[in-house]
Amino acid sequence: MAYEFNVYGNIIMQTIIMITSAYFWRALYKGQTMVGDVDVDSMLTYVIMSSILSVLFITNVERRIQNSVEKGTVAADLIKPINVFGVYFAEDIGNIIALVFQNMLPIFIIGSLMIKLPEMANPKDIPLFVISVIESFLINWLVAALFGMIAFTAVNIDALIQVKKHLLRLLSGSIIPIWFFPVGVQKVLEGLPFVYIYQLPLSIYIGKGSSVEYLLQMRIQFIWLVVLSVVFFLVQNKVIRKVMVQGG
Repeated sequence: MAYEFNVYGNIIMQTIIMITSAYFWRALYKGQTMVGDVDVDSMLTYVIMSSILSVLFITNVERRIQNSVEKGTVAADLIKPINVFGVYFAEDIGNIIALVFQNMLPIFIIGSLMIKLPEMANPKDIPLFVISVIESFLINWLVAALFGMIAFTAVNIDALIQVKKHLLRLLSGSIIPIWFFPVGVQKVLEGLPFVYIYQLPLSIYIGKGSSVEYLLQMRIQFIWLVVLSVVFFLVQNKVIRKVMVQGG
């Protein structure tokens, strides 16, 4: 709360995006009961929960890596008896705990009052939803960390971070669910890890599918988590051996 404008600014921006998206989907559904096997109430719930999850999936690891490389502190960090990426991960977890109260709760309240109460379609699927969200967070963090390692060679990746942020939300179904995309595009996106960051947990929440389908998709989600973890550790070991430091 030392930077109150940033806190309130983020809440206002998220609220504007959420309400604008809600009006967009209401206009799209005008005169229609179902679109893509999803009714308007479920789609509005999707919009609110997408905004809430976007708070959970905020990562600072890319900028943390970039700042360490720019200032030259990465060399000192690497010789400490700690895993520097473990520190970045812990910092992001701590940041999320604060954001739950600073951003997520206000967004939930505003969405419930101005759009609708985002009730879960099938409460019995709550365990699947929670597990899926945890795996989604880990996949999102690993993608961010891998992307942040570009800073070891490019140094400044500010512009790339912004491109990555918006492209990921588009490809993950956060803005527009991929079931609205052409079939060919859907198949391509389903073969990438991004769809398992937003769309899978959101689909579970609004009840688009069966428990059997969720478990099958969560199995693929877990496979992607393992693959990205392996790639992360391989790349981590490589960049640590070839650190390029600017200014120190």
